[in-house]
Amino acid sequence: MAGAGRIRAGMGGWTFEPWRGVFYPDGLKQAAELEYASRHVTAIEINGTYYSTFKPDSWAKWREATPEGFKFSVKASRFCTNRRVLADMGESMDKFLNQGIAELGDRLGPILWQFMGTKKFDPDDFEGFLKLLPDKVGGLPLVHVVEPRHDSFATPEFIALCRKHGVTICLAAHETYPEIADVTGPIVYARLQTGSDDVPTAYPSETLDLWAERFKAYAAGGRPADLPAIAPEEAAKTPRDVYAFVIHEGKIRAPAAAMELIKRVD
Repeated sequence: MAGAGRIRAGMGGWTFEPWRGVFYPDGLKQAAELEYASRHVTAIEINGTYYSTFKPDSWAKWREATPEGFKFSVKASRFCTNRRVLADMGESMDKFLNQGIAELGDRLGPILWQFMGTKKFDPDDFEGFLKLLPDKVGGLPLVHVVEPRHDSFATPEFIALCRKHGVTICLAAHETYPEIADVTGPIVYARLQTGSDDVPTAYPSETLDLWAERFKAYAAGGRPADLPAIAPEEAAKTPRDVYAFVIHEGKIRAPAAAMELIKRVD
């Protein structure tokens, strides 16, 4: 769309045995799966970084396997976000960010900071956490996304804090997590988590149509009228890139859903 941000869609990870023979063709070598996936979706959320660190060579290989314009979202380490005092994560954050992420170069997309469902909103502690987030790593600009999972975050005070620090709140489409549709940062980041493997495309066609139109509204600098805001909209009406990831429980049909979204927005 002219005058709009880029809308990318994908799924979590690329190594998943049930995708073989469903998303991946029979006989495709496992070493070639990232190359194949990155030619069929436009972004992938790396989830393994939540549990482990990787060597710089791994990050460089992921960059080399993917085409120009492709983006990785990187989920932050659980040692950063699963703690009582978030403002104490400095050492863990440095270890996470400096493991070799900069080797992704222009393939580096947003950093996702995901919190446990038991983590409640504490304004002072959360602002301490936001103040720690750096603007760059290895000379590359960073865009930060937070995904809270406790209802206490569905408050104007949380929205205001994220706007103050230019951090995006994940739009989590989930049965129990708070759904926060407010625009607070330079991008929009959505995780669609209610799909079903009983549907070949994870979601019915009309649901994919609806999400595609919502993403177009965000990309154009607005916000979908059917997703209510928690706080008055104060974000600048400017084009934004949108990242949409299909991450439902079984996730077998997630690549199919992502590809259907791409058809609708490109």
